[in-house]
Amino acid sequence: MGLFNRKQSTDSTSADPGMTEKGRDYAIAKRHGDRKTANRLVREIGNGSHTDDERAAFWQGADAYDAIPPAYSKRRNRR
Repeated sequence: MGLFNRKQSTDSTSADPGMTEKGRDYAIAKRHGDRKTANRLVREIGNGSHTDDERAAFWQGADAYDAIPPAYSKRRNRR
């Protein structure tokens, strides 16, 4: 096992890749301050047509993106 080994012991594939991608879109919108898109995605997930597994895949995608640190500080070039 090397220092830069990217293989993971657990299978991180979600049950629904489409919902995971929507979760990533939600996290991106939250990070960039796009409240309109973030609220639309949450409303879409909140309506009764999605199962618990789909909602879990959505939040798993959002958490996976939130785990990535921002590329730069928000306080950059502030006077």
